[in-house]
Amino acid sequence: MARFGMPALLCTLAVLCAALLAAEPKSKSCSEVRRLYVSKGFNKNDAPAHEINGDHLKICPQGYTCCSQEMEEKYSLQSKDDFKSVVSEQCNHLQAIFASRYKKFDEFFKELLENAEKSLNDMFVKTYGRLYMQNSELFKDLFGELKRYYVAGSVNLEEMLSDFWARLLERMFRLVNSQYHFTDEYLECVSKYTEQLKPFGDVPRKLKLQVTRAFVAARTFAQGLAVARDVVSKVSVVNPTAQCTHALLKMIYCSHCQGLVNVKPCYNYCSNIMRGCLANQGDLDFEWNNFIDAMLMVAERLEGPFNIESVMDPIDVKISDAIMNMQENSVQVSQKVFQGCGPPKPLPAGRISRSISEGAFSARFRPYHPEERPTTAAGTSLDRLVTDVKEKLKQAKKFWSSLPSNVCSDERMAAGNGNEDDCWNGKGKSRYLFAVTGNGLANQGNNPEVQVDTSKPDILILRQIMALRVMTSKMKNAYNGNDVDFFDISDESSGEGSGSGCEYQQCPSEFEYNVTDHSGKNANDKASSPGALVGAQPYLLAVFCILLLVMQREWR
Repeated sequence: MARFGMPALLCTLAVLCAALLAAEPKSKSCSEVRRLYVSKGFNKNDAPAHEINGDHLKICPQGYTCCSQEMEEKYSLQSKDDFKSVVSEQCNHLQAIFASRYKKFDEFFKELLENAEKSLNDMFVKTYGRLYMQNSELFKDLFGELKRYYVAGSVNLEEMLSDFWARLLERMFRLVNSQYHFTDEYLECVSKYTEQLKPFGDVPRKLKLQVTRAFVAARTFAQGLAVARDVVSKVSVVNPTAQCTHALLKMIYCSHCQGLVNVKPCYNYCSNIMRGCLANQGDLDFEWNNFIDAMLMVAERLEGPFNIESVMDPIDVKISDAIMNMQENSVQVSQKVFQGCGPPKPLPAGRISRSISEGAFSARFRPYHPEERPTTAAGTSLDRLVTDVKEKLKQAKKFWSSLPSNVCSDERMAAGNGNEDDCWNGKGKSRYLFAVTGNGLANQGNNPEVQVDTSKPDILILRQIMALRVMTSKMKNAYNGNDVDFFDISDESSGEGSGSGCEYQQCPSEFEYNVTDHSGKNANDKASSPGALVGAQPYLLAVFCILLLVMQREWR
């Protein structure tokens, strides 16, 4: 029996060896992974032709893999570039909208001023002739100061307009009393009676109110568009932290290492990673929305009582009406001035200026007829511009809180919302089970995918929040018709791209990694994964074969 028992045992062991050999998985081809890797411009020699043992991987799951160490490192850099590119695309679109609208508004306002000045000059030359041309610098100065206010903001509009009317009164007082000699001191006295005598009627008061409100609103609105453009431009430059980069690699390219080149990341999985990587950008949302609301309020003013087009278009008519009013009341005005400032000295008989004929100011200024008068500047009108910008502003609201979702909606970044079962969840092709965390830095403490230091807000983001807050305050002042002071925020808002998180401490190396997965296992427990068990089969086979040889030797 013993002699027959040993051969039977050997046959049984041989069958087991054959079964194990048959059960051993064939090494899978990595040709598709290799092709895609090379298509990104990487070295073909980095990519294995068939699966290899993945003990060298630091971020991607270990076990049999199509990724070498060099591939994982290059995929890490590529995932960072992919992320920056998609975020930049989302932001660049919004930045381009604000940039183009600011440029259009700027062109419109400047051309509107030029048209108004040209219209006044042309018609005053026709109406007043040489008298206007001799005093035209007064009107040039008026429009020069209005332009300077719009461009630089360094003009007190109310004081500037008061000075204009005072100077106009001095010039006209000389003209209607040309038989007298007036010293500079006497004319200064005359200008003091501008408010009291109201020689130009109610035009200066009304025009001062209209011009101030319209110009403040127009300039503030244009500056708001420029601030929005600059904020988006600066925030769009993101520099992912090391932890974010690890999560991006795992999401975008670790599936390739398992040969799942056509399986996209689960949408909610992507959402958690984006909310972690864009946590600081999410904190912009509150002040951004307040800023957008303030811009919309000022836009309403521009469409209504603060419409700069309705103020500047007929400004020549209004100034002409004021001149006519002064001409009609010149006798009464002169008498009251003589009473207050004293009788002027008559010019010597040989030097008496030629009297200004009654006809010099007799014809009232006639503006263009509606069909002749220019109605647009820069090829458009204020109403059309404001309507367009209002639509874009409404679309831009909640941009920063929507950014993670918008990035994940890009087909390059994640699967669609409806494809929840056949997507990459960071470990394999299966449903993603974790809930999506909230937006903003404070909500990232429990983010299951990205480790975020919630105690260190991004300095550049804080600067942009302050820029928006200051501009919102100015918008509210402009809405109420109050003048505002401007300062250049470009220096304060400057800085490197956001999201680096390494400004005050040394960043960890690219693959410095220590993380616990969601089931409580750490990185050292990967050997217990199914891939690791498959990798152990060749060692078990070798043990069985050695045992068979030993027993065969004893049997002999």
